[in-house]
Amino acid sequence: MASPQFQPVSNLYETDFYDWTRAMATALRQGRWQDLDIDNLAEEIESLGRSDKRALKSRLEVLLMHLLKWKYQPEHRSNSWRSTIIEQRLRIQDLLEDSPSLQPYLEAERERCYANACKLAAAETGLDLRTFPSTCPFTLKVILSEMLLPETETQGH
Repeated sequence: MASPQFQPVSNLYETDFYDWTRAMATALRQGRWQDLDIDNLAEEIESLGRSDKRALKSRLEVLLMHLLKWKYQPEHRSNSWRSTIIEQRLRIQDLLEDSPSLQPYLEAERERCYANACKLAAAETGLDLRTFPSTCPFTLKVILSEMLLPETETQGH
């Protein structure tokens, strides 16, 4: 692979992001601190963390939506729903293993993600939004457990 061309890093950041990333990695590895585009590098590093948070939130919303569908539409349960639940749980676990500091964020965002999941589930299923509890009925254990699926409302009574 050819090494990145060194042109003014601020220009490179704007004109060829991929080449800029290679130039920054090379400068870091070689300890050429004067060649680092500090402001843009810091912004990109922060962006990586925000990206993980967005991914966690998105996966949690999809997972909660499918848990709601599973619980409130048992007659429509399918392998596709089960597969989506498993997939989202696995990806959330991957994110938490890679970034354990996101665990508190998961709990903090649970209710907001649940509210969004209710809207999505209502739109997808045709169920009235009031069908779903106003607060998240799923503990983190149920949300993240590979084996647990929520019982139907009638089974819970």
